[in-house]
This record gives sequence, structure tokens and C-alpha cells, in this order.
Amino acid sequence: MSQIHEIQAALEWHVDVGADEAIAEAPVNRLKPPAHSMQEALARIEQPQAQQAPQTSAQMNTSFQPPAPPSDDQMPLGAAEASQEARRIAAACDTLEALEEAIQNFEGCPLKRTAKNTVFAAGNPKAKIMLIGEAPDTGEDQTGKPFVNATGQLLDRMFEAIGLSRDADKPDEAIYLTNIIFWRPPGNRPPSNSELAVCQPFVERHIELAKPDLLVYAGAVSAKTLLQTGQGITKLRGKWHEFKTDRLEASIPVMPIFHPSFLLQSPAQKKHAWADLLKIKAELNAATD
Repeated sequence: MSQIHEIQAALEWHVDVGADEAIAEAPVNRLKPPAHSMQEALARIEQPQAQQAPQTSAQMNTSFQPPAPPSDDQMPLGAAEASQEARRIAAACDTLEALEEAIQNFEGCPLKRTAKNTVFAAGNPKAKIMLIGEAPDTGEDQTGKPFVNATGQLLDRMFEAIGLSRDADKPDEAIYLTNIIFWRPPGNRPPSNSELAVCQPFVERHIELAKPDLLVYAGAVSAKTLLQTGQGITKLRGKWHEFKTDRLEASIPVMPIFHPSFLLQSPAQKKHAWADLLKIKAELNAATD
């Protein structure tokens, strides 16, 4: 294999494992154990390279101790404070425009540092139905709009089948789209609990300001987070739930559905998605009558 092919294979491997974002000019070995003391660190820096005896593979295996992975619900330092700050900022926003600007300027979520764009919303904000997806993927990160590429095309066809469109001007015929996370996680990985906690106050305020007649949670991440449940999307979908906050005069009906990206991978589940769409259409018709 030529050197060019070796480099290409290495790059393809990094993309496959999710390492598709360069966030520093030089690589950092985060598995290397830290120095035991500042004096030792300074001594290593000041010691000439020639005086440093190379370690054998046996010595390296003995000295290397990988850090223990964090627990699934453990928040990084500062995440709780960032969530409180997000709640304070979101509560002060009285319009959707002010909320979007606040999210654009918010620095409390680490995902913003690796994302290309903040993904706020698409469609008609006056629509009677508001859909909340999961986290932006690569296409959404590049365009700054939720639900694009194949996932967005399928979503559009699904709701066009019940007479709704993101491009419609009339609220009765429109749909308003957003995500529960505003920045793409590196490698399109699932968002962490701390990232969800930081974004959730903005999402809740988004709902309060949009005031839809009906909410649709697309996918397990948005459904489980906003419904505060451990149940999976298979059990949640097809059943009516409700969203309520102190600022809302009345609760809003909620229908969880399968995420379009899941339906692309599991087309046999489209029959359940169609059944859920019919329930959404019937609820909208009942609210209009």
C-alpha cells in the first residue's frame, strides 16, 4: 500500500469512529496520566532529551493507568451552574427572536465549541403543531436548520400526508420544527445528560413562547427528556401525554413518534408512524372544530 493510500485509510478510519472534527492545532494524549506534582512536571521539561531513558514496553504497560470512565448520569464540573444560568436567561426572553439570540450567545454548553452552527428552528413559528427532534446531525450543523437531507425529506413527506408543511403560511397547515439540542455532538453521538440539562430550559421556554396547540416529540431523546421518564420510545409512541409549565395557562397535548432517521433504518415501523400521524391529524381537527 502506498503512503497516500495509507493516509487515506487512516482518515477514513477516524471518520468511521466519529473523529471527524479538528478542535485543536495539535493532538493531545488525554490518556496520559498527569504529573504527580508541579516540581516533577518542571523537572521533566528542564531535563535534556538525551538524559531521558526510553521506557520499555513492559514499563509503559506497568505505569499506564487509564482513567475511570464517568458514570452515565455524572455532570461535568460547571454543568449544574450552566443549567441554572440557562434557566435564568431563558426566563428573561419574551419573544422567539430574543430567545434565538440568547441561545446564539450562550457559552454554557461545550457542544457549541465544536459545532459549525447553532440550529434553532425551521418552519412557521405560528403553526398549531410544534415538533421537537433530537440533536443536529452533520447536515443540520452545516445549514443551521433542523431536519435536512434524507431525514428531513422523509419528515416532510410524513406530514404532507396529513396536510401539513414547514413552508405553509397558514398556521392550520404549517408545522414548526426544532431540536432538544441546539449544537451537533461530535461524531453525531447521542447527547449526554449534562448537555440535555443545559439545553432543556431553552427548549421549555421555546414551547412557552411558540404556544402550539399540539407537541410532537420525535425520537427517544426528546420524548424521555421532556416527559421525564425512563421508558423507551416504543412504549411512549402512539399514546397521548401532556406538557405543562407554570407559565402556560393550560397543558399541551403531546404525541411521541419514531424519529425519521430510525424509520429510514427500520422501514417496517412506518406503519406505526402512519397510525401516530392519523392520531395527530384527528387531534388537530378536534381542536379546530
